[in-house]
Amino acid sequence: MLRVALQMLLGDRAKFIGILIGLTFVSLLITQQAAIFDGLIARSHGAIDDAGIADLWIMDPKVLQIDDYKPMIDTTLIRIRSVPGVAWAAPMYRGQIKARLADGTQQSCVIIGLDDTTLAGGPPIMKEGTLADLRRADGVVIEAREAIGKLAQPQPDGSKRALAIGDSIELNDRRRVVVGLAVPSRTFMWFPMVYTTYTRAVEMAPPERRNLTYVIAKVAPGVDRQVVADRIATTTGMVALTQSQFRQRTIDFIMGNTGIPINFRISMGLGFLVGCAIAGQTFFNFVHDNLRHLGALKAMGARNRQLVAMILTQAGVSGFIGYGPGVGLAALFGLLVRGTELAFLLSVDRLLYSGVAVLVVVVIASALALRAVIRLEPAIVFRS
Repeated sequence: MLRVALQMLLGDRAKFIGILIGLTFVSLLITQQAAIFDGLIARSHGAIDDAGIADLWIMDPKVLQIDDYKPMIDTTLIRIRSVPGVAWAAPMYRGQIKARLADGTQQSCVIIGLDDTTLAGGPPIMKEGTLADLRRADGVVIEAREAIGKLAQPQPDGSKRALAIGDSIELNDRRRVVVGLAVPSRTFMWFPMVYTTYTRAVEMAPPERRNLTYVIAKVAPGVDRQVVADRIATTTGMVALTQSQFRQRTIDFIMGNTGIPINFRISMGLGFLVGCAIAGQTFFNFVHDNLRHLGALKAMGARNRQLVAMILTQAGVSGFIGYGPGVGLAALFGLLVRGTELAFLLSVDRLLYSGVAVLVVVVIASALALRAVIRLEPAIVFRS
């Protein structure tokens, strides 16, 4: 009987292709939109991931996410270093600054000041130069992607030249020299990243009473991170978060305070409904057109459960075949946009999520057809 069911399904090629188009559309859209959403969320904590050497991030308790700057008093660093279980602690400045290009254009940048001694928390990948070159006079490291983008040097003929090592750049009315090009993780912010030493960053930053944005710390071997975090909170009154906790706090802020989640849910929901309409209606029409054949089988002694198994087999095979091209097209889309500004992160969880969505569509389509099959009278085969 199942073989007959497959022959019926494959025999009506037009409707079979229509069913596959609907299921492929559901699989493609849900997988693609979910991957773009995950890519955006991953970018929200890219700067946290880059400082992978740090076990703890210490900040003002009111900080909600990585780009929510609430500086602390400078003596906080000394108090943190005195906490038992802290192997080392390094200051970090993070803020915004204006860069002036050769033609007078100003470009906002995110400036990150690293500990003068250790340079802890710097970019994980250097395309040119080394992070140690920051110790040279007036040295800064520029994000390589923006060296040929927003920070490219305008030329007299109207063209632009990529910012290179040895070039000068004016940051907040101070001349600085590019000593390296880094490849940090893409972040939620669209401003170029500029790295320098903590002291130099404070000199360039707008005057403020407090400048210590974050402290990153390493826990001594064999000591529980959460225990040390609690000690720091008790000693300084600041909050100390592990990397995963700070990452989650940033994600929670994005999820609760932006329209990104609802926008993606709407687009995925619409794709699901359209796919249901296409696949469900086409599958129902397919079953309706074959009622005479099913009636003949019922007249020959086939039971309802056998006919139900035939319908479920047809729906399951359609779902299995339709799921593959949708996921494949989504993965191909991800390969095509790799390295661009578009965020895309395809995980196994999202593949399973898409598979469940296709399964739901198949179940709905089957439910629409099963009612007609169960109520089918064998006498239909004798009607003109």
